[in-house]
Order: sequence, then structure tokens, then C-alpha cells
Amino acid sequence: MRRSPLFRQLARRLLSNVPESTVYGGPRPQEAARRVTVNTLRGKHRRGEPITVVTAYDYPSAVHVDSAGIDVCLVGDSAAMVVHGHDTTLPMSLDLMLEHCRAVARGARRSLLVGDLPFGCYESSAEQAVDSAVRVLKEGGMDAIKLEGGAPSRISAAKAIVEAGIAVMGHVGLTPQAISVLGGFRPQGKTIDSAVKVVETALALQEVGCFSVVLECVPAPVAAAATSALQIPTIGIGAGPFCSGQCTSVPQVTPKFCKQFGNVGDVINKALSEYKQEVETRSFPGPSHTPYKITPTDVDGFANALQKMGLNEAADAAAAAAEGSEKDGRPKEK
Repeated sequence: MRRSPLFRQLARRLLSNVPESTVYGGPRPQEAARRVTVNTLRGKHRRGEPITVVTAYDYPSAVHVDSAGIDVCLVGDSAAMVVHGHDTTLPMSLDLMLEHCRAVARGARRSLLVGDLPFGCYESSAEQAVDSAVRVLKEGGMDAIKLEGGAPSRISAAKAIVEAGIAVMGHVGLTPQAISVLGGFRPQGKTIDSAVKVVETALALQEVGCFSVVLECVPAPVAAAATSALQIPTIGIGAGPFCSGQCTSVPQVTPKFCKQFGNVGDVINKALSEYKQEVETRSFPGPSHTPYKITPTDVDGFANALQKMGLNEAADAAAAAAEGSEKDGRPKEK
């Protein structure tokens, strides 16, 4: 019986993923029903259950992420820096990004797979954005894409991609692809105007259909306000404990046929398990992992601005987060 190309692609996705103990040892079947989907994340968000996200760039790392039961495996364009040694993410090309996506897709069998759209592949037009996003799914094996920023062109790109039938994760706050405009890797949301812009941008991304928004390097009260204002999950990266979920990354690992001078695999598995547990119990991130601050005066001004926008609950969340940060930095139990 002749199988269609789509069938063969799905078969590869289902059968080419193995745990770390059998890396290079051949494929093992998986249960497709166990895969995390966008609806899975919506359910966790609705129930108030924290979402776990880990960035991976290659097959062995993806296997570890999957084995740890992480909800989302993000293939980040930060591979330009972490893997290829560049100073920024800007040199990452779409073709190289697809190589990383394919490697991760072969290693992950249950996590939702999200691939970054790298700089230069979606800014010119909505058509370019959709074409690039389609490649990330068809050629990269991803389930969804992530794009940075909240400029009108980026919002239009997100809208076009969603309308093309592709799930989109937004990204606001520190957006590494915009370092030319930001003047470097600088935290955002530390002033009233900047904090309001973070919330407005997140709302705009929700409006065009994004299923989630990453909040990177913003003060905890700002993240709390955005999380309260949105009806979709927020994923924090250096944004405090008040987001719907948290994101971290996994280092490279060594194939099993190499001499084990150190059991790196066990160390990584233990670290990922502890990360997952601490996110789910809301003990991470704590004060030491929430370094970006907004002054009490600006918190008050930010809350007033949110109230003028009709976001009273978001204003209350910002105030409560600021108060919590001054104490132990942890969100109150719901």
C-alpha cells in the first residue's frame, strides 16, 4: 500500500523519539494521545495549574525535556548565541532554525513544540510571515511558532499567521531581536509608560489570536498585571512568580556511547524534574530570580494608568504583586 507524504511525516514524528538511555539505539513507539496540545495548555490555565516550558536546540536535549514531562519544548533562536557562539540572535537564519527544529522534533514525543521565527523572516510582509511559519511547521516539525515584539507590523504578522491556521505564541518585554532599537539586552517595564506598553502589547497579541504570550525581563508587578488582564497564559522569563508558567533552558548532553566521565544525563534529568516541581508548586522563581524592579511610585502610577484603561483587576494584581515582592516574592495561594 502506497503511503502519502503526510502519513510518512506523521509516522516519523510518532516513531523517531527515544529516551536518553537509548539514544542512537533505535526508535520506540509512542502514544499520540499523550501529546500536549494548545488545548492542553488552555485547560491547565483555566484550572490555575502552572505551565512548564524549557528551551532546547538539539535531539538529546529534547529527549531529556520530554522525559521530564515538560509541557512545552521551545526551539529558540537563542541557539545563535548558545550553540553557534554569536553575540546576538540576529545571525540566525530560517534554514538553520529549521535544522534545530527538526532535531528537536525527532527527540520530543509528548511536549508541545514551539519554534521561533528568526529575525528577518517575517518583518517585510504578512505574506512573508505566513510563508516562514508554514515552513517551521511543515519542514521543522513544530506544532506552533513564536514571534517577538508588538510593533504594528509584528501584530499584523501574528494575525496573518493565526488566520492561516497556525498557532502563535507572542513575546513581549525584552525582545532580543530588537536590541538595535532597545540599545542592548535591557529589561522593559521599569517605568510607567514602558509598563503600560507591555500590557497593551500583550493584549494586542491576544486580540489577534495568540494562544500564549512570553513576558521576558519585566518587573513582577508588570507581569502580574499582564497575566491578570489576559485570558491566555503568560510564560515568564525573568518576570517573577506571577505568570501562568515559567521558561528555562537545558544544556547540551553526551551520547551514551561516549565514556561517561560524569553522568550528565542523570544530572540534567534531576535538574529538569526539580524545575518542573518548583514551577508547579510556585516556589520558583523566588526573589533572587526576580531581579527587575519598578519603584513604588511608578507602581502607583502604573496602577492608575491601568484603571484608566478599565483594567481594574490588573491594577489590583500589580499592587498585590508589588506588595508580595517586598515580602517573600511569592504569589499568594489561590
